[in-house]
Amino acid sequence: MALREGELVKLDVTAELDGYYADACVTVPVGVVAPRQRRLISAAEAGLRRGIAAATAGAPLNAIGAAVEHAVLARGFSVCSELTGHGIGRRIHEPPTVANVFDPAAREPLTPGLVITVEPIIAAGRGDVVAMPDGWTVRTADGSPVAHAEHTIVVTEAEPILLTTPTG
Repeated sequence: MALREGELVKLDVTAELDGYYADACVTVPVGVVAPRQRRLISAAEAGLRRGIAAATAGAPLNAIGAAVEHAVLARGFSVCSELTGHGIGRRIHEPPTVANVFDPAAREPLTPGLVITVEPIIAAGRGDVVAMPDGWTVRTADGSPVAHAEHTIVVTEAEPILLTTPTG
């Protein structure tokens, strides 16, 4: 499938080193895209920043989702609430599930050293998703464009440590 001008491409990459995994994603525009699509990308990045900032030791797990949701809704977009971040380490997907919306049941406190992904996946439309027959591809039910941003972090008592961003 060839890329077309105006599309948004999600580059979701998993890396493994010495038996440990990390996961990151960025959404990039193909050529010139509509201003609303640029704002969609910006909103996903804002949700990611806010979610990461909320991930401090002692805070409840649901603080991450609340922060993501608030940032995204304030910018006029929807969260694809069925798609989540996750714990990560010796396997790509480990507990806990890290929701991108406020989940009142997810009250367990974040602990120092916990490694998770924060990964808002947001839509310009409603945010309801459907799985495609290939078992991997997911699309919005209303066909609206989506943006995805993700980092792997380590929870600390101060600011989280970003493991999937260039240093130096």
